[in-house]
Amino acid sequence: MSDKKNFVLRIDNQTYKALEKWAADEFRSVNGQIEYILSRALKAQFGKTMPGKAVPDSSAGSSGSESKLKEE
Repeated sequence: MSDKKNFVLRIDNQTYKALEKWAADEFRSVNGQIEYILSRALKAQFGKTMPGKAVPDSSAGSSGSESKLKEE
């Protein structure tokens, strides 16, 4: 289960209508479309090293069977 942060987003009606149409064209909710757009933009900006994303800890035990995560 992913941990999501709730927040209020205020946008003008014209922008919302455009997002609503785009989301419907791609079979997503408006919220899902906004998450998709933000995710793509963050990946384009930061690549695989996105801030705040949990990454495997390469210094975790020598057995290799442990899958500990750490925050960057």
